[in-house]
Amino acid sequence: MEAQKIRDSNLTLGKPENWDDTKANCTALPVRAIVVDGLHVIESAWRPTEDEMAELNAGGFVILRVFGQGMIPVQLYVERE
Repeated sequence: MEAQKIRDSNLTLGKPENWDDTKANCTALPVRAIVVDGLHVIESAWRPTEDEMAELNAGGFVILRVFGQGMIPVQLYVERE
């Protein structure tokens, strides 16, 4: 997945302190920080690569990977059923 600049982006998140890029790449992420129904929400936009689109079209899934606790970096990827 490739991060895209989301419409009305108002914040850019950087990698956490002491992040180990050898375990997973972490780059700056433009986000939209908003309040929805009284809850603070951060939204980001992602576009699948051509290979990921082919995998999705073949029945694959989008998987959300979460690292750590609290305000956490996340990773999206495609996985076949």
